[in-house]
Amino acid sequence: MIHAASLIHDDMPCMDDDALRRGRPSNHVAFGEPTALLAGDALLALAFEHVARGCAAAGVPADRALRAVMELGRAAGTGGVTAGQVADMEGEGDPSVGLAALEYIHAHKTARLVEAAAVSGAVVRGAGDAEAERVRRYAHFLGLLLQVVDDVLDVTATSEQLGKTAGKDAAAGKATYPWLLGLDGARAYAGELLAKAEAELDGFDAARAAPLRQLARFMAHRQH
Repeated sequence: MIHAASLIHDDMPCMDDDALRRGRPSNHVAFGEPTALLAGDALLALAFEHVARGCAAAGVPADRALRAVMELGRAAGTGGVTAGQVADMEGEGDPSVGLAALEYIHAHKTARLVEAAAVSGAVVRGAGDAEAERVRRYAHFLGLLLQVVDDVLDVTATSEQLGKTAGKDAAAGKATYPWLLGLDGARAYAGELLAKAEAELDGFDAARAAPLRQLARFMAHRQH
């Protein structure tokens, strides 16, 4: 829900101004800007209600539920998506944006939300601090991997394949991984991030970690 809210807001004219999302008109195009703004706000609020209700119904101890809510709040707000989006917009058209600034943008705008999803699940199930931090590192690398592959596909795939407007970041003068590292360099970096993500899973039970390992590999090799 938080991710969907961020995409609705991200597509709006005052942000990235994209008319296409998942192969269909973006929310503000289909329903108007006021409705899109309110839909994003509603989804954000509903996410926290859903976590609270779900934890209560499942009998999750209050301290675990509160930590899950804290993780999500941090990821959605100034410790995550909001900070990343501000930096992203400020860097638009700025040729001096380097790799460190790009990593900051995507560590906050993308990876923090992936971290929150992973760590919240681990905490609710009773993971200790060391396990939760290992899951966080895995999710951090996964989030960056997702963005690197997204940037590569923005260059190599069509709008029809992506379900959104291809080449839009480059047209807007935004820094991307292929722009900074070259296409081959970006692909190599994606391989490094995949290896780092998988390495964080090595200390867990192999069967339990298998879905997370498969998810990382899917993200690395997806074609759209």
